Amino acid sequence: MATDEVWDGAVIDQAELWPVHQRRAQFKGAVWSIETDTIESPDGVVVDRDVMRHPGAIGIAALDDQDRVLLIRQYRHPIAGYLFELPAGLRDHPEELPLHTAQRELAEEAGLGADTWDVLVDFYNSPGGSDEAFRCFIARDLAVLSQGRQHSGEAEEAHLPAVWLPIDEAVDLVLKGRLHNPTAVTGLLALSAARDRGWTTLRPAAEAMWELPNASE
Repeated sequence: MATDEVWDGAVIDQAELWPVHQRRAQFKGAVWSIETDTIESPDGVVVDRDVMRHPGAIGIAALDDQDRVLLIRQYRHPIAGYLFELPAGLRDHPEELPLHTAQRELAEEAGLGADTWDVLVDFYNSPGGSDEAFRCFIARDLAVLSQGRQHSGEAEEAHLPAVWLPIDEAVDLVLKGRLHNPTAVTGLLALSAARDRGWTTLRPAAEAMWELPNASE
């Protein structure tokens, strides 16, 4: 194997931006946009790459006092079907801290509050084509809000049937190929791993999200 195909440095994701010679806006929607960047690789190859610019999102693994995790069933038009998911939402209020977004989404989608919050796992949802950064929290010491779920959403968010599953049962559904939402798959596997490590891998809920910079930065 060639020496430049062997990595001998630290195993940690790093921010680095290849030179961008041109950026062309292709589409701007209500939530995300599409741009085409003309970039140059370190060996001088110039290529075009389409990029979805995305505000990012959060998810919540809500765990009750019986160690059951909450899943909600939601219609997703792009795949023309219903998926079981962890409660989640867009970071479409730039001034809002990720934790506050998570607290708001758990209230809106499940009618729940939580006294204990930690970071479970961070990931990029589709880094080959999007800059969407995702954080999944774990919420414990839950309580039903006095007003319950407000049903303030519309269309896909108008009805969100919920189910509580033991962690191992939920993980089995992932491994059997019965759950496909990326937040659910990643979050449930991380939840199982964190539990098996005695919750020692959890990080403070207020920890800043580590994001690779956009090309414009």
